[in-house]
Amino acid sequence: MDIQEVQERIVKEFSLFEDWTERYKYIIKHGEKLEELPEECRVDDNLVKGCQSQVWLTVDLDGNKLIFKADSDAAITKGLVSLVVRLYSGQTPEAILNTSPEFISKIGMQQHLSPTRANGLASMVKQMKIYAMAYKSKLQTS
Repeated sequence: MDIQEVQERIVKEFSLFEDWTERYKYIIKHGEKLEELPEECRVDDNLVKGCQSQVWLTVDLDGNKLIFKADSDAAITKGLVSLVVRLYSGQTPEAILNTSPEFISKIGMQQHLSPTRANGLASMVKQMKIYAMAYKSKLQTS
C-alpha cells in the first residue's frame, strides 16, 4: 500500500467515530497493537527528543524501504506514534520525505491534542524524516 493510501485509510477509519472520546479510545487501541519493542532498544539513543512522555523509535532498512518500530510509556502517546509508524513504515525514504502526515489535520486531531502532545507528535514525525534523510543519502552512495 502506498503512503497516500495509508493516509486515506486512517482518515476513513477515524470518520467512523462520532466523537473524540471514541477516537481517543481507538488511538489507544491502535497503540496496543504495536509490536513489542525489545528492552535493548529502550535506550537513550532511541528516545525521541521533544516528547513529554518517553518515546523510543528505531529504524531498519529492508531493501530500499524503512521499517520503523516504536514504543512509549504513555497510552495515548503510544497510539499516536503507532499511527505515524503505520504511515511511514515500509515506505521509501523519498516517499517519507515527500509526504506530510496530512491525516492529522484531516481528522481534526490537532485541535484535540494538548500543546505538549502536539509538540511530541511533531517531534516523532521530525525524527522519522531525519532517519529518512540519512537513509536516502546512504542509499544514493551505495
